[in-house]
Parts: sequence; C-alpha cells; structure tokens
Amino acid sequence: MATRAPALRSIPSVKQSRSPVSRTQVEAVISRSVASFGLVFALQSIPQFIDQIDEARLLWLAIVATAVYASILVAFVLSLVSRRVRQAHVMVALIFIAALVTWPLAVENVSDVSAGRHWLYQLLTVATAMAAIGFSTRIATIYLFVATIAYGIIRITPPGGAEHGVQAMLESIYALILGGAIVVIVAMLRNAAAAVDVAQSTALDRYSFAVRQHATEVERVQVDSIVHDSVLTTLLSAARSFTPEAKALAATMAGNAIGHLREAALVSPDDGSTVRVAAVADRITEAALAMGAPFELRTRPLGAWVMPALAADAVHAAAVQAMVNSIQHAGVGDTVSRWLTVRGTQPGGIEIEVGDTGAGFAFVDVPSERMGLRVSIIERVANAGGVAEIDSVVGEGTVIAIRWPKGEPPARVGADDPVTFEELS
Repeated sequence: MATRAPALRSIPSVKQSRSPVSRTQVEAVISRSVASFGLVFALQSIPQFIDQIDEARLLWLAIVATAVYASILVAFVLSLVSRRVRQAHVMVALIFIAALVTWPLAVENVSDVSAGRHWLYQLLTVATAMAAIGFSTRIATIYLFVATIAYGIIRITPPGGAEHGVQAMLESIYALILGGAIVVIVAMLRNAAAAVDVAQSTALDRYSFAVRQHATEVERVQVDSIVHDSVLTTLLSAARSFTPEAKALAATMAGNAIGHLREAALVSPDDGSTVRVAAVADRITEAALAMGAPFELRTRPLGAWVMPALAADAVHAAAVQAMVNSIQHAGVGDTVSRWLTVRGTQPGGIEIEVGDTGAGFAFVDVPSERMGLRVSIIERVANAGGVAEIDSVVGEGTVIAIRWPKGEPPARVGADDPVTFEELS
C-alpha cells in the first residue's frame, strides 16, 4: 500500500500579482469574435439554403449541411469556454472545404441550379476566418487562396450555376479581399501580443532581479547582525566560562543563538518580487539536464501568469531535491525509469511531478536525521504556501508531487492537450 507523507500545518498562500495581458488572452478575444461572426453569418445563410434545397441530393444536404452548421456552432461554444479552440476552428475550415469540393457532385439536374450565389458562398469568409484562427498565418493564407479560387472555378461550371467568368471572378476576389483582411488582422494582433509578452517578461525579469538583489542585501545585514549580536557573544562567553554557572549561561546562550539562526533560515524577507511560471519551469528542466541520470520530460502548456519569487525558489529547490533523491535511492540500471512532469494549474499555479519505477520506500521508516524529504521538500514547499505529496510503494517506485499554491487540486491547464515527451540525459 502506498505511503504518504504526513500533512503539515496550513500555510496561507501568497497573494499573486495580477497576470499581465498576454497572447493567450488576445487569442481568446479574437477567437470568440470570429466564432460569433461565423455564427451570425451561418444564421443569415439559412434562408438561402432553404431556397436552394431542391438543387442537390437530399443525402448530401443532410450530411454536409448538418456538418457545416454544427461545426460552426461547436466552434462558437468551445471559443466561449476556451477549450480546444484551435481544433474547433480547424474542423470548420476542413468541413467547409469538403462541402465545397463535393458540391458539384451532389447536383442531380444542372438545369435546376439557380444562377444566384450558392449558400456556401455566405460561409466562404467564415471558413477563411476560422482558418486564420486554427492554422498558422502561412497555412491560413494558402487556405484562403485555395478556397476562394476553388469557389470561382466551381461557379463557372454547370453544377455551380454556369456563372459568367467575370462575375465568378468578382465574387472570388471579394471573398479573397475580405478573408485576407481578417488573416492580416489576426496575424497583426498575434504578433503585437507576442511582442508585448516579450517586453513584459523582460521588464519583470529585470525588476525581479533588482528587487531580489536588494532583498539579498537586506537578508545579509540581518544575518550579520544575528552573528554579531548572538553567535559571537556566545562564543566569547563560552571562552570565558570557568565556573559551572558561567558554563550553564553559555549553554543557554548557545541554544538561543541556534534558535535565532534556525528562524533566520526558515523566514526569508518578503520583497514582493515575482517571476514567470514559465521561467520556473525552465529552471527545473535545466536542472534535470544536469542530473546524472536521464529524466523523461512530460510538458504541458504553461500560462503567462507570475508567482512570488520566494515560492518559485522553494518549488525549484524542492523539485531538484526530489530528482536527487530519485537518483540516489531509487536504484540504477535500465529497469528504473524516471520522469519529470511540469504543468500549469489554474488559477495561476504550477505543479511538478518527479517519479520513478525504482525501489520505493515507506515514509514512516525514513530516519529522522534524513532531512531531504521532511525539510528540503515538504517543509520548504509548505513554508512557501504550497504542498508536497509523496506516494511510494516498496518495490514499485515513488512519485513526489509538488503543487503551488496549496489548496484543492486546481484545474490543470492544457489537461486535454497532447503531452510532449522529451528524453533528458
């Protein structure tokens, strides 16, 4: 049965700074705008679809029309809840292309085809806008030209209405211009948001470095005062202790000095500086690269939020200690595999998991003098406002989960996204 570390006293979580505007937020705004615009255009095309319902086979209409309209509705809903947004927009774009290509094949009698614009034309700009959200700028541009040119070619064929070449070209050019404007706007917003992210990250890093340098100096002065006022005084008193009473006093002073030093080590000055969660994840993965054994890295998306520098240092140090413990005690050889998972959590947190398939242990059997688990991991994370959970089975392996901030297990960012695997050695 798995053994777990005992729970420590509740530590209030550190209040985080407000997250800066990021590309993630910009992506959410433009995806919702495009999805709303697509839904409105889809509703506007329904009367035209009903008017042209006799021009194609009923089976094709039932399958294609349902797929087109349903995909637009799904993209709208997923954009509102910010789940699988890009996949939903890609689905709309691909379904529209399939409908456009199969349109001429579904016409039963070309004499019944009206000369007016087909109902799919109303959704052509919707599809190109969805492609701008779902694909990269280059692929979205290719999609724009392919879709508009394909529509123009189909329009001049008998199943497409045998439209005059000039009119078909004008319709395609109009759709190309409107779709191109959307692609350009989306690309500009993405680039601007990315530039803002870089500028904000650079400013935060510089500010945090300056504040931490100041905090380090403050801490040094504090430690110097403790050493001078307590430790040195104790040493001088002990050197001059020749009577039992003087020795007893020196022993008491030594105990007090040790207590002052222990308190100074556990309590760090809260300077209010912050670091990006992504930067903390980078530090942890860089530490894994320097380890003497390979770790399989399992990454998931991290948000653009920040966390207190003190908490970041504690999480990083605890994760490094967990990896060191795995290398030292889990065993060696090809039979032992190790992994490191770093993921973001909502709201604005981070979760690290260090695991192996090694020897495992029972937490209650760990000697009290072994402080790697109790002090370097559990207490260190708890003092920073997080929690560390140790799950180990003798002979099967160990998993150490570090989560900041403490509380109920938060929703994991990108939980439905594919995991990226990378071997670190």
